[in-house]
Amino acid sequence: VQLQASGGGLVQAGGSLRVSCAASGLSFSRYFMGWFRQSPGQEREFVATISWSGDNTYYADSVKGRFTVSRDNAKNTVYLQMNSLKPEDTAIYSCAAAKWLTTRSYEYDYWGQGTLVTVSS
Repeated sequence: VQLQASGGGLVQAGGSLRVSCAASGLSFSRYFMGWFRQSPGQEREFVATISWSGDNTYYADSVKGRFTVSRDNAKNTVYLQMNSLKPEDTAIYSCAAAKWLTTRSYEYDYWGQGTLVTVSS
C-alpha cells in the first residue's frame, strides 16, 4: 500500500493551496480517507476526513469553513483544498486510510508520507 501526498509549498497568508494524495495497493473506494497535520514540536492533529463515497465529511474546528476534503475514486486520489490560509496552518500534511469515519489517528490502517505546507505572514 502506498499513499503519496503532493502539492505542498509556500503560500502567503490568505492564500490557497490544494494538496493531493494518490493511493495504490488498496481498494481505495472502500476506505475512508483522512488528512492529518503535524507542526514542529507539536502532536499530530486531525484535519479532515471523508467517507468512501464522498457523501460524508468531517472537519476539525480549526479548519472548518476554510478547508474542503474531496475524493476521486476513479483516480484513487483524495484532495484537501485549503483556503484563507493562516501561518498557524504551517505543517506537514499527511493522508491516511481507515475502515470507518474517524478522527483518531490510531484507527487509521495506512499512512502516507507528508507534504510540507508553509504559510508566511
